[in-house]
Amino acid sequence: MQALGTGLDNPYGPFISQRDWEVARWAKCQGPSSTAFTDLMKIDGVVEALGLSYKSSEELNRVIDMGLPGRPRFERHEIMVSDEVCDVYIRDVLACIQALFGDPAFSPYLIVAPERHFTSEERTTRVYHDMHTGRWWWSTQEAVELDKPGATIIPLIVSTDKTQLTLFRNKSAYPVYLTIGNIPKEIRWKPSSRAYVLLGYLPTTRLQHVTNVSARRRLLANLYHACMGRIFSSIQTAGADGTFMTSSRGIVYRAHPLLACIMSDYPEHVLTTCVYSGECPTCPVGRDMLGEYNAEDGPALRDLAAAIEALDSFHDDPANFLRVCKDARIRPVYQPYWLDLPYSHINRSITPDVLHQLYQGIMKHLINWVVQACGATEVDARCRRMPPNHNIRLFMKGISSLSRVSGEEHDYMCRILLGLVIDTQLPDGLSNARLLACVRALLDFLYLAQYPIHTDATLAVMDDALQRFHDSKDIFCVLGIRESFNIPKLHWACHYSTVIQLYGTTDNVNTQYTERLHIDFAKDAYAATNHKDEFSQMAIWLERREKLLRHAYHVKWRLDWSLAPPSSPTDIWQPPGLNLDCVLHLSKHPTVYGVSFEDLTARYGASLFRTALARFVALANDPRLTAAQLERRIWTVQIPFRKVAVWHQLKFLRTDPFTKITSTMDSVHARPESRDGRGRLVPGRFDVALINEDGNGDVTGIEGYRAARIRVIFSLPHNIRHILFEDPTYQVPQHLAYVEWYTRFDEPMPHHYLHKVSVERDAEGYCICSIVPVDRIRRSIHLFPRFGVHAPPEWTSSNVLDLCDTFFVNVFTDRHLYRILY
Repeated sequence: MQALGTGLDNPYGPFISQRDWEVARWAKCQGPSSTAFTDLMKIDGVVEALGLSYKSSEELNRVIDMGLPGRPRFERHEIMVSDEVCDVYIRDVLACIQALFGDPAFSPYLIVAPERHFTSEERTTRVYHDMHTGRWWWSTQEAVELDKPGATIIPLIVSTDKTQLTLFRNKSAYPVYLTIGNIPKEIRWKPSSRAYVLLGYLPTTRLQHVTNVSARRRLLANLYHACMGRIFSSIQTAGADGTFMTSSRGIVYRAHPLLACIMSDYPEHVLTTCVYSGECPTCPVGRDMLGEYNAEDGPALRDLAAAIEALDSFHDDPANFLRVCKDARIRPVYQPYWLDLPYSHINRSITPDVLHQLYQGIMKHLINWVVQACGATEVDARCRRMPPNHNIRLFMKGISSLSRVSGEEHDYMCRILLGLVIDTQLPDGLSNARLLACVRALLDFLYLAQYPIHTDATLAVMDDALQRFHDSKDIFCVLGIRESFNIPKLHWACHYSTVIQLYGTTDNVNTQYTERLHIDFAKDAYAATNHKDEFSQMAIWLERREKLLRHAYHVKWRLDWSLAPPSSPTDIWQPPGLNLDCVLHLSKHPTVYGVSFEDLTARYGASLFRTALARFVALANDPRLTAAQLERRIWTVQIPFRKVAVWHQLKFLRTDPFTKITSTMDSVHARPESRDGRGRLVPGRFDVALINEDGNGDVTGIEGYRAARIRVIFSLPHNIRHILFEDPTYQVPQHLAYVEWYTRFDEPMPHHYLHKVSVERDAEGYCICSIVPVDRIRRSIHLFPRFGVHAPPEWTSSNVLDLCDTFFVNVFTDRHLYRILY
């Protein structure tokens, strides 16, 4: 057995073998506690049988600490506040920036210069997606170049958010995360890419020994800024003068790390910008005017110079410091951490927050208003009667009684919200037109705000959606639900367009990513401690875990070079959000190998399957047949088989361009009722899909598309295809679908702007059916039933598509469909 780490041909070093490395990774990333692992190693013969280089958790920790490189270490600092000593664990911010900037995983995609993108060669309409396409980077680059030519901007994106660690012991953590805008957003938003680094843990003390509430608030605000000031103290000189940083390719840049964006919830926005709660952290609009909106009057920034002058008065006139700050409408903070940061404007650095501002803020309010306006009983009844869909969550107990609703649950509520309002009866016989307009406008704003790529034109559409809401919002006042709309999160929606132009689309700075990081950097780290002096143990645990994850990347690279940088990043990289296509996928083997025509009629509802199949064969043999000739011809078509292979589900897959991981984006079900393992009846499910009727449909828009209900997904027997089809060169589709058509799309309905469709029937009342190639199915779609004034009690989620005859096409099932149909 060779010594630890020796041998250049050992890709696992400092571990002596693959098993030695994999056991170590399991023990630290997935395994039991340190004590349990040590007890396992003490079992006679275990270490020898596995051939391990360590015999306990302590020895393994020494191997990791001494043999593996990692990111900067945490340091403990003490800050005294009101006779209480607070511990803060922080890292060297410049070293963390260098670790991100020089990470070989990001090297092929690293962005070091701003760019201006346009929709055409005329360069009249700007395009915004990644941060380097925004106006902030370009204008800041020009400002820095005037002082220090040859500069490379490193935009710092900082996120702070307090999170609960335990429910019963009231333990919480206050992590600070950092990433850089040079890394493309498609990489940054994946936790597995490790594009975020934990800068430190802020103190979570509540200073309960300070009895004066106002004094306690001032102390907590000063404590926050003192800790953040310790973290970012080195940025002042490095941002102004630059510091040399090296990429993994050996290129040296004079880098200027500059504070660009603050990602956090409204309480952290208020705390960071030193404004009073209830006011806008970005613009000077008074708290009594937050409910007003005029798209023609662009929002102005707060006067940062006036705020700094008021804060500086502490040194000149400390006796009047509180009064001066109150007159300037800012909190009396002794030394805000951003005061001396170069090229920064803290009010401009506040960014959109889709999770907290939209889903947990605006949409949460809207859902509550809708429940009050339409009645909880009726809203819950409609929720229980929504048809199923891959992208829809069925709230079988309604939504009015839910508590502690997450952002994900609000997202699913928003997908069906408009269908809960259509045709509802308001009190006193009021028309629901304005209510529909409000709900549709805010849903449009919600989905447009999450576009992964924007232009000046789409931003204008987004502003128009917000204007439409404000034009109709008085319906909630008429109903007595609201007296005013002075809600800071609702007001901040007017800044979205401006901030997207500055920093790129909202998926650059979404707190949903850092909320996910709480699991790895806070909750899992806390669970690995003995819950005593936990933050020092959490810091050590995180350092070791980061080393193991870094080493795992190195081992994979050494073994198969699968992560070697591409010769040209442009060969695999494309502008984000432009790819609306996905791959249709059916399992290799059918769900049922042989289903008779009788079972297709009885169990699948395909009552005209044979006729539809004969029509498909006749048209394939002679596409020039007229309607009358076709009806005569189908009676002459011989079907020499009585069973077909059937699939109960087809999927639509999308492959991530960075990780190459394939996931299911959508699916269509066509299965009859059955019984589960406990003998309970499982209702059948036959989804509705968007069909490219003639194969001429475009990538976006509804032209050429039609809604149809998928009853059977099947394939023809191979041995009889030459009998059915006369032309030997005819390419018989591998898979076919029996569908029941809905009427073609007409003009959208007023107020809610959804397309109305009905089940298409012939003169005798039978559904119009066809057989189409499966590759004509674009994706699934969801239909809102037309409930009328009250939801019929006999309707259920499983039978509503059979009992209801008129529907509205739901464009809000997911953002992919919205971009196709809107």
